[in-house]
Amino acid sequence: MSFKDEFENHPARPEELAAGKAKEEMLHKTSDPMVDAELEETLKNLRSSVHAWSEAAYRRPRAATLPESRKVWRLAAGWALGCALVAGGVSGGIVERHHRQEMARIAVAQVEQQRLMAEQQAREEEDLLAKVDSDVSREVPSAMEPLAQLMAVDETQ
Repeated sequence: MSFKDEFENHPARPEELAAGKAKEEMLHKTSDPMVDAELEETLKNLRSSVHAWSEAAYRRPRAATLPESRKVWRLAAGWALGCALVAGGVSGGIVERHHRQEMARIAVAQVEQQRLMAEQQAREEEDLLAKVDSDVSREVPSAMEPLAQLMAVDETQ
């Protein structure tokens, strides 16, 4: 049975019929005698449909609420999941902080290592420059040094 059929075929209660007849008589007495019959029929159908709908809604079975034990379990599960979410967020923050500290420590170690390598390279360059300076500042090349010593001895005699 369709919704429309249910409401159109709904029997009205006797008190509704009496009230409806009294209103109809009042309508005929106070209104223009040329009231449209189709309008009256439409209003009657609307009225009966509204009453049928409200009656059906009133008699419709209601959904039962959850038992108290289920409500308690849902509440407990909600709190447990909330606590797990908070714990996960806090532990994630701690891990992130530790990771950043480790990355900073590694960066400091790399900078220190680069500084030590730069110092060592500077020392090697200084030693090389000192050797070049000593080689350039000699009066006689090292290969000719024995000959220069012989000449120095000859000059003194």
